[in-house]
Amino acid sequence: MSHVISRDGTAIAYDRFGSGPALILVDGALCSRSFGPSASLAPLLAPHFTVYKYDRRGRGQSGDLPPYATAREVEDIDALIREAGEPVFLLGLSSGGALALEAAASGLAIRKVVAYEPPYVNDGGRAAGADHERRLQELVDAGNRGGAVAYFMRSMVQVPAPFVVMMRLMPWIWRKLKAVADTLPYDAAVMTEFKVPRARLRSIGIPVLAMHGSKTDPRLQRATRGVAEAIPGAAHRVLAGQTHNVKPGVLVPAVVEFFTA
Repeated sequence: MSHVISRDGTAIAYDRFGSGPALILVDGALCSRSFGPSASLAPLLAPHFTVYKYDRRGRGQSGDLPPYATAREVEDIDALIREAGEPVFLLGLSSGGALALEAAASGLAIRKVVAYEPPYVNDGGRAAGADHERRLQELVDAGNRGGAVAYFMRSMVQVPAPFVVMMRLMPWIWRKLKAVADTLPYDAAVMTEFKVPRARLRSIGIPVLAMHGSKTDPRLQRATRGVAEAIPGAAHRVLAGQTHNVKPGVLVPAVVEFFTA
């Protein structure tokens, strides 16, 4: 494990694997280097790229300095790019896909971006996204980390209640989720009220691939298509048989094909 220092002085922990062009993995909510899809994706990508797997601020072994702003997370990615010493590829999953797109819109030294199912699910135009961010922050401020995780899973991700109960009964997993529950408002902020930020995305001038699974939530499918439509020249691809919990063995070949084309 190594660290880079972000612009505000926050230490960001990362691991580096493989060789070739630099690729940074950007995790979604509640995930880190050791918990989530990056652990499975990194070894499959390492034969093709120098893979940077990092802990987003406030997670794992990365630091966190208040106040939070999405721009700070973009600066964290920029610090990793500077460490790589070259323009990079970004692969972002879920809200990490939204963060990767924001990094591209910010003009960082990025070659291409793959965004898998960024969850811009507020397609009805309601202000529910702002309500979610506020409620998550209230629960975190009250010290109710378990409540924040449960609210995220039930009210936002719409996981069935019995599944949430089952998760609570698996302390080795629930403990990890609660440990980073205070970063859930960060992901809500990244998601811009969960509405596709079309004006912002139109400023992206690099190749982008937006992907979703054929069996995923229809809201996520619409959101991914909306991202592809908003970004000039962006590609859109459907991965057969996949859901939001995409299989690494299916995702990686599509990513390698796009990045190496």
